[in-house]
Amino acid sequence: MKLGLFGINMGGLADPESMARVAVAAEEAGFESVWTGEHLVAASPRTPPSPVRPDTHFVDQVASLSFLAAHTTTLRLGTGIVILPQRSPVVLAKELASLDVLSGGRLEFGIGVGYVPVEFEAVSVPFEERGARTDEHLDALRALWRGDLEFEGRFTSWHGAEAHPRPVQPGGPPVHVGGGSAATWRRAVTKGNGWYGFAVTPDFVEKALASLAEAAETHERPTGLGDLQISVSPAEPVDRDLCRRYEDLGVDRIIVVQDFRAMSGGPDPGAADRAIAGLEALAAELDLS
Repeated sequence: MKLGLFGINMGGLADPESMARVAVAAEEAGFESVWTGEHLVAASPRTPPSPVRPDTHFVDQVASLSFLAAHTTTLRLGTGIVILPQRSPVVLAKELASLDVLSGGRLEFGIGVGYVPVEFEAVSVPFEERGARTDEHLDALRALWRGDLEFEGRFTSWHGAEAHPRPVQPGGPPVHVGGGSAATWRRAVTKGNGWYGFAVTPDFVEKALASLAEAAETHERPTGLGDLQISVSPAEPVDRDLCRRYEDLGVDRIIVVQDFRAMSGGPDPGAADRAIAGLEALAAELDLS
């Protein structure tokens, strides 16, 4: 079972000293990865379905992980997640390829479709197009990373163009599809290297895995994607027993959320100390060393 840590670019940890301290401590404790998250903007005043307070700090994911790449050597660096339809795939392909190069091939690319209309309005992307854009953007990203000189899509096209550097990892970083809908299961099977469930329970994950299996019977999975990797962030505190429950289900990676409340607001001088104490205690309980 791989162990990751979520939320290293937001809320109480959204300052460079805290981010670097926690990432280094996670690597030293035996964690496999750290994961960022994003909302490009937040609804102000907060109204459903926005999950965050308007004053919540989210340091840009590519900038954060590039910064942390310089402070670590083995830690995998994950986006958990990029809201893909809100991005230009050509610009994002360049950013992610650069991050993969700068980190020596340590990037894990988590994506989602988003669900807060005001965020789409702010970037002038029609909310109802988010699913179609996500599918096409994934194809466009991989086309650029392969070096395809031509791409013709509904939202993005190029003819006689290529981009360098390309990712260190052949074919680009692993793609982890976030979500819990029928479209998620189809997208994970046909386009993803993995599925990422956030704030989940074992019962939900068991049903999700069944849905993924059903989707695999209906949709052909490209052989180059390999086995579907399963990553989850549990809604409850992680301990040895919970890890065993998820391992028995077939989960490959647990991405720990230490305190959901700490993901809101801005930098907190004590957040890094609490995070480090918590991850060291969990590492000792799980005997990561």
